[in-house]
Amino acid sequence: MFVAGCGAANEGGGSDAQGSGVTGQISGAGASSQQAAMQAWIAGFGGANPGATVNYQPVGSGGGRTQFIQGGVQFAGTDAYLKDDELTKARERCGGSVIEVPSYVSPIAVVFKLNGVNDLTLSPATIAGLFKGQITTWNDPKIAADNPGVQLPATRVTPVHRSDESGTTQNFTDFLNKAAPAVWTDKAAQTWPVQGGEAAQGTSGVVTAVGGGDGTIGYADASQAKDLGKAKVKLGDQAVEPTAEAAAKILEESKRVEGQGDTSFAFDLNRTATGGAYPVVLVSYLLACPQYPDAAQADTTKAFLNYVVSPEGQQTAAQNAGSAPLSDTLRGQITPVIDQIKAQG
Repeated sequence: MFVAGCGAANEGGGSDAQGSGVTGQISGAGASSQQAAMQAWIAGFGGANPGATVNYQPVGSGGGRTQFIQGGVQFAGTDAYLKDDELTKARERCGGSVIEVPSYVSPIAVVFKLNGVNDLTLSPATIAGLFKGQITTWNDPKIAADNPGVQLPATRVTPVHRSDESGTTQNFTDFLNKAAPAVWTDKAAQTWPVQGGEAAQGTSGVVTAVGGGDGTIGYADASQAKDLGKAKVKLGDQAVEPTAEAAAKILEESKRVEGQGDTSFAFDLNRTATGGAYPVVLVSYLLACPQYPDAAQADTTKAFLNYVVSPEGQQTAAQNAGSAPLSDTLRGQITPVIDQIKAQG
């Protein structure tokens, strides 16, 4: 769990985005993929607001949404936007609308550990075949076709997936379903839909499992992939690396989800976008209510969310988590929504 803030309130002022001087205590829970960014955000916010306390438990997107809906936390981090049934329950918890805003954009790396091979290019259909269990050795002709001239060993493929309900899994399976529908016939899901392979808890569990084997392949937020191999994704005649810049381009090609409400900025991501966009992307969201029982909770939640989406907060995440900063245009749309947060009454 990450905690920031203690001591006397800051009397020295600061930017509006940082909300200097708030003194409330709030708790959040959710996406483990946000771990590096959240740790940096909490530290930065705590520096400007030493009288405030922010706690965050990286229990996974599904667990975070559940805790938020049940009223156990003031905010949640999630790599998948609220489903219809969750949205209904969240509206009941909040007493009306729900605030759902992007906090960062990050590439999901297709990570691998294959002795003797450091660079790989994989098409969406090949990636789907690997995780579906249809491609079982690394010298398979489909992998060879994606990597001409590369000496591939006959090592068996061990796909690693998340064991917990995960927004990263939701985004990864959404990519597979949209970019390789002939191979990946399962719909996007927060729980891994295919039998077989090795299961691991959380982002760190997947990274550890892939790193501890040979012939392993998995998926994880690129910021936490450490020294694992990261495959380029082949789209047409382009092989796109999982960089923040390439990930950011996907929002330019995507539309907001309809029916979520004016305070929701959930995106239906275009997984087949061209022009150098990296398609295996997660947009991480923060969930909050427009109203809270007391002013301390409301003011601290509003100040923290404003810090996260501010230029300073986005730069902090980029430096510490390798994420892509939100555009000025998008920030200008979501900041007025965050500014609606207030105390009840």
